[in-house]
Amino acid sequence: MKILIRSLIMFALLFIIVKTLGKKQIKNLTLYDYILSITIGSITADSIISIDTPLYDGIIALLVFGVIGYVTSLISYHSHTVEEIVDGEPLVLFENDNFNYDNLETAKLSVAKLLENCRLKGCFDINELDCAVLEPSGDISILLKGKNQPITGNDLKNNIQKNSKKQTLNYTIVVDGVLNDNELKKAKKTISWFNKYLKEKKLKLDNITLLTIDKNDKITLFNKN
Repeated sequence: MKILIRSLIMFALLFIIVKTLGKKQIKNLTLYDYILSITIGSITADSIISIDTPLYDGIIALLVFGVIGYVTSLISYHSHTVEEIVDGEPLVLFENDNFNYDNLETAKLSVAKLLENCRLKGCFDINELDCAVLEPSGDISILLKGKNQPITGNDLKNNIQKNSKKQTLNYTIVVDGVLNDNELKKAKKTISWFNKYLKEKKLKLDNITLLTIDKNDKITLFNKN
């Protein structure tokens, strides 16, 4: 019975706090929001289960973190500087036909993971990518180059669809200095061919960020040096 009463009280209090802090989807939570949510959830759970701990201790702790979250949100809404400190700034990961290695390292994000996010957003060819930005929420926004952007109603009226380029699936041969043998076979290439290519271009495998081949044997290369 004690647990039931404590559960109802904490649920009611948690509901009020969440409603006060405002609605935000889980995928849009920043690191600060995530930490605050985890802490509040942990306090709520401990207050319900720990019968030996006075309930008012949990209520006070929950109210403190609720107030912290509310005040921070209020200040961030009125101050862009505070918002940047709390939520962080967007990081440009790809721009001007090249990767931003410093920002990738800052974000602890591999090129392979960036490519995965691009594919999830419909970009299967790195040559079609104009810009990729890591948002404070952790989501990655991409901008395709003009000729590869989705066709709109106005484009159809102007017959641009006739000139639109069809996407093809590229074979990712090397990512972050690691050769993918399976992708090499899918592209109908051999190790001998790859080694010869490296020798001709005077490349080192460890320095290759990304190397892809399309069905027309067009090679796209990003090299650190």
